[in-house]
Amino acid sequence: MSVRLKLTLSYAGFLMIAGALLLAVVLLFLLRYVPADAVSIPRELVPGRIGGPNLFIPGRSDLWRAFAPRAAEAAVVLLVFGLVGGWLLAGRMLAPLTRITEATRLAAAGSLSHRIQLPGPDDELHELADAFDTMLARLEAHDAEQRRFAANASHELRTPLAITRTMLDVARKDPDRDTDRLLERLQTVNARAIDLTEALLVLSRANQRSFTRERVDLSVLAEEAAETLLPLAEKQGVTVTTTGDAAVTVGSHALLLQLVTNLLHNAIVHNVPGQGTVQVGTAARTGWVVLTVENTGPRLAPELVSTLTEPFQRGTERVHDDQAGVGLGLAIVDSITRAHDGTVTLTPRAEGGLRVRVRLPAAPPPVG
Repeated sequence: MSVRLKLTLSYAGFLMIAGALLLAVVLLFLLRYVPADAVSIPRELVPGRIGGPNLFIPGRSDLWRAFAPRAAEAAVVLLVFGLVGGWLLAGRMLAPLTRITEATRLAAAGSLSHRIQLPGPDDELHELADAFDTMLARLEAHDAEQRRFAANASHELRTPLAITRTMLDVARKDPDRDTDRLLERLQTVNARAIDLTEALLVLSRANQRSFTRERVDLSVLAEEAAETLLPLAEKQGVTVTTTGDAAVTVGSHALLLQLVTNLLHNAIVHNVPGQGTVQVGTAARTGWVVLTVENTGPRLAPELVSTLTEPFQRGTERVHDDQAGVGLGLAIVDSITRAHDGTVTLTPRAEGGLRVRVRLPAAPPPVG
């Protein structure tokens, strides 16, 4: 049976039960004041009555014979009314589910742009439709992001392969080729391809949230990342300073270290050569911990900064050296932050450079 038929039978059944109880109460109330057998009182014994037939008082059997047909007719009317009214009422109540079902089928067929937009009062079904619309909007945005990311990743992965093929073709046709130089260039291109592949794997892992959570202090990670990237900072002539208090959150140590390292690497590479600075700070707030990374550098337009967390987006011109990134640094930062239920805020500095603020939920106090 369909849900509508079940609801109809339920409405009709409850109405029949209520009607039967009401008729039973009326019948029992009347029977209390009716004698068991019929009584005939002579007219002479009735005060104020002159002439006419004797006074007849019906018994319980007489009342039952008169009441039962009318009760049966009322029961039939209640049954018909319950079935018809229940069918119409159930159809009206289930109409929103029909729209939700149609939207679900369209989504299953690949159309994520459809929205239910259910009118009417703000009841449970309206909340369900709104939640479904929100889910469709997120799925559509995620699908568009994945398509864009797949296209960009394919392009970025195709580039080193095309470069490798071109170098091999040129070397094959050049009898005076420098083998050592060729191998060095092939090794550089291969290293870039490996870095890109590893970055894609990190990004996929962050998006899937497939990691073990533990207590992690962002201030310790900042010190560790700064120590690791110190040779790069010295090579670029950039001064790195780390300050702040303990900022303990819950998450993946490896992914959060990757987050801090990416931010610091990005701040060092995209900086003023020879006289740039990077400031890394951590702080603990009520319910949150904050990591801030600021660097000097060229001035960035606000509309450009808003796109830096998208894959393969760069705030400045592509850097052509061994320390150049693959265009996924801030995209990985954004994905890791969202996987840890946090937020990333990018703000261009008025004097040049970028300020990145990562806010993550604070870890609860340790037990004991």
